[in-house]
Amino acid sequence: MASTILTHPELEALKKAIRDVPDFPKKGIVFKDISTLLQNPKHLKKAIDAMAAHYAGKKIDVVVGIEARGFIFGSALAYLLGAGFILLRKKGKLPWETVEVTYDLEYGKDTIAIHRDAFSGGKNALLVDDLLATGGTLVGACQLVEKCGGNVAGICTLVELNFLNGREKLSKYDLFSLLQF
Repeated sequence: MASTILTHPELEALKKAIRDVPDFPKKGIVFKDISTLLQNPKHLKKAIDAMAAHYAGKKIDVVVGIEARGFIFGSALAYLLGAGFILLRKKGKLPWETVEVTYDLEYGKDTIAIHRDAFSGGKNALLVDDLLATGGTLVGACQLVEKCGGNVAGICTLVELNFLNGREKLSKYDLFSLLQF
């Protein structure tokens, strides 16, 4: 896989492709709507290629996609990195025995789950989500991976909201965010 380093203008074009939706899901929150970036095939390709390039050559056995937008990027990254793909879903959505964790969001609480047997043999996992805000979801995801015997080899997001300081909660991990706001 060829290395894909985006120029400043390319990164700015990706940032501009993301729509701001004020007061969603509640008043005072400006939601970063990535659907506008996903609709543009050139932007989508650049984003996924750049994220994959960051992890090329690193030992990634599986990619863990976090429901639901993490599935979009996670499965593409797993394919490009030659890794397996594991679903991390909301409580009650997986059909087999699960391990769960409840965590705080910037506007509430949620519970996520993973199959209990997802990490046999201490697999190196790359966790993938669309956005890093306060870090609650990704902290919970790291706890689940480690509780099931996996090793968190990296965390990758398309967007990071720097002003919410989620990175601080994940400082012990290799964290890569393509776009920062």
